[in-house]
Amino acid sequence: MPITNKTIKNNKTTLAYAQTLDLNDPLAKIRDQFAIPKQANGDDEYYFTGNSLGLQPKLAREYVIELLDSWGQRGVKGHFEGDFPWMPYHELLTEQSALLVGGKNEEVVMMNSLTTNLHLMMVSFYKPQGKRTKILIEDHAFPSDHYAVESQLKHHKQDVDKNMLLWTPRAGEELLNTDDLYQIIEQQGDEIALILLPGVQYYTGQVLDMKTITEKAHAKGIMVGFDLAHAVGNIEMELHNWQVDFACWCSYKYLNSGAGSVAGCFVHETHSTNSNSETQVNRFAGWWGHDKSTRFKMENNFKPIATAEGWQLSNPPVLSLAAIRGSLDTIKMAGGISELRKKSVKLTQYMTELIASELGDKIRIITPSNQAERGCQLSLMINVKGLDGKAMFNALEENGVTTDWREPNVIRVAPVPLYNQFQDIYHFVRLLKECLQ
Repeated sequence: MPITNKTIKNNKTTLAYAQTLDLNDPLAKIRDQFAIPKQANGDDEYYFTGNSLGLQPKLAREYVIELLDSWGQRGVKGHFEGDFPWMPYHELLTEQSALLVGGKNEEVVMMNSLTTNLHLMMVSFYKPQGKRTKILIEDHAFPSDHYAVESQLKHHKQDVDKNMLLWTPRAGEELLNTDDLYQIIEQQGDEIALILLPGVQYYTGQVLDMKTITEKAHAKGIMVGFDLAHAVGNIEMELHNWQVDFACWCSYKYLNSGAGSVAGCFVHETHSTNSNSETQVNRFAGWWGHDKSTRFKMENNFKPIATAEGWQLSNPPVLSLAAIRGSLDTIKMAGGISELRKKSVKLTQYMTELIASELGDKIRIITPSNQAERGCQLSLMINVKGLDGKAMFNALEENGVTTDWREPNVIRVAPVPLYNQFQDIYHFVRLLKECLQ
């Protein structure tokens, strides 16, 4: 029977409906720019783990090989010769990275790794004085963030139990309630030196209101930083306009640059462009953060670059930067973060509707239902008595579906607009239903 618009409209649970959505998707062809892992039978995997490791952009491979060839042909001269010399290579990433986080070019730099950058930022922005000694984080922070904050408190000889404030969900709830945070800020703000929170909470996929959090914290004289590991390349942000003090992110999740690739950092211009040494925040210094015009005079008088680049330590690994450049160019090809966000909203809405229709109360989605409070990721809990969520995760894996398990009981599913199709979602729900049965 021929498929008509009326047929499709009335059959959202059919494969034909999903295929029609893909046919009408303006970003559908971007999937061709990625290497898609294969199942044992040769079919494409249903890959929903871009929130952990994004798929490889074909341009990333091309650009890395390009640099390897330059190294082979030029040796050390590759620092200064060729179409893309290595010395200023990180600058090729600045503009597009700034667009992703809503910062000025002068406020963004790609350097180091995520936790290293968090430590460097806390060196500059955690300044315990008098009774203002506390750092506020969320109770279920990603372990690396928790470890970093705890070690910074210890480094400053601060009692961890007294000075690490935890913003916790209410009893019986998974999501963070911002009213509770605002109450903590209001009641204990004079004792808080720094707030460090995620832009998107890794376990639930909840998007935090970074703008309002920053406003309320600044009103109490508190510095504010965000870990954007699960936010960059996922949601739209305006870090400069929101007056966020600093932010850090990795580049291998939604930025698809390969495991352990170079991370990113944002420092608001109010902390980096003032040349008056009395108002400059303290920092750990390295020669790559030194003024470029005099760097190679090899003098031991540190003069920081008057931008976020002033926080750099060493020259970055260019092969990693090449992979990031390939990913950023692919995102640009798709029209940037605003276009990705539009598709992302459609993907998650389709998935939630299909799960509700096909699986009912057997699956509980703990990610907020409000689109403004979630990104690509949906966090699912199996709600069937006697059925283990980890066993269901394993069953999906055996059926060609790659998702992500997080203890104690969540399957994280991230339909990424760059390479996931609506058909992927249809097959995911179909296979989940079969596994549940």
